[in-house]
Parts: sequence; C-alpha cells; structure tokens
Amino acid sequence: MPPLRHHKVALAPDLSELDERAARAWTEPMAVRPLGGGCYAVESESDREYTVDVLDGRCTCPDYRYRGVRCKHRRRVAIEITRGRVPPPGKRVADCAHCGHESFVPETADPPLCEDCRVEPGDVVVDRETADTLVVERVRSARADEYVIEATGRTVAAHPTNHDYPADDVVVDAVYLGDSLRADDPRVYAFPYSRLSRTEDAAVV
Repeated sequence: MPPLRHHKVALAPDLSELDERAARAWTEPMAVRPLGGGCYAVESESDREYTVDVLDGRCTCPDYRYRGVRCKHRRRVAIEITRGRVPPPGKRVADCAHCGHESFVPETADPPLCEDCRVEPGDVVVDRETADTLVVERVRSARADEYVIEATGRTVAAHPTNHDYPADDVVVDAVYLGDSLRADDPRVYAFPYSRLSRTEDAAVV
C-alpha cells in the first residue's frame, strides 16, 4: 500500500552512520502487515514471518528472543509506521464511510470516518437547513436510506427535508442544543451526515 498523502514520508538516513541492524532494517526486503492490537507481521527476505509487538517492544525472531537486542524487524515496523505505510497502534486502514478516502481510523471505529469527516458524541454541529445548533449523540453504521425513523416509519433519506442529501450518508443522532441543556431526557433526531456542519465549518451554512 503506498503512503497515505497526509502522512509525512521519512527520508532514508546515511546508512554509513548506522549500526548493522539499523542499516538492514532500511535496506532488506521485508513486508510489514498490521495484525491489530499494536502487533505487526514482518515477512523477511527468507520468507520467515515474525510478529512484532510495538506496545511491548517484543519480536518473535531469534535475534530478540535469545540476544535481547532491538532487532531489524522492530526497527522496520517503526520505519513503516513513521513513513505512513502502515497504521500506528490503535489504528487500521479503512475507506471513510463518508468521503470514501482511504485513511487510518481507530480500530474500533464503526462506521470508519477519516479525520476530516469524524464527528464524536458531544461535538457541536449546525443544521444546514435551519441553522440550528445541535449536539451529536452518536454516529450510526446504518445508511440514511436504511435507517427507519420510528416516529414516522420512513427512512432518514425519505424525510422530505433530506432529499437533497446523499441517500448513502451515514446517520448521525443529535439533540438540539437548547433541549440538551434544559431537558433531562431530550428528544434525539436522526440526520444524514451531510446535513450537519461542524461548528468550525459553520460559515458555509
């Protein structure tokens, strides 16, 4: 997978100034594959595969297990993370559920949203139709043309004021800011993602 464009790509150091293991980490053919939970599979030039645990600083290779050194596999994983070629611990590669761009997202994100599109519970947003301010309750994995509003029996996409927004938008549950401040159990409304603007983007409302 090529580096993601929004990640900086590290330049190779002067190999003559590195110790042997560091130089081999930069130069030897190795394939790094994320396994989740901070672990990565590293396939070496000899077709042997080892597991590197970044969080614990461990590797299953003999160099680490028997000599206790920082092996070339651990170094290579660090290089690939820094170059943006594999996700860092706690992240995974996914297509953003809104914009479709490939990105590193939290491993548990459902739906996956990139940094530019992500909204979290508690975020303040603005309704593009009414300019009302709301507070995000949750982001659903269901699409606007799949999620049925119980009170109306229609999908979010079928609601008359949502016809101008993509039917395949993810659904965002939100409450009106005034209700969230006054009511103990405010009513939650479902919106297509594109109808809501984050407060830093409010100028486009």
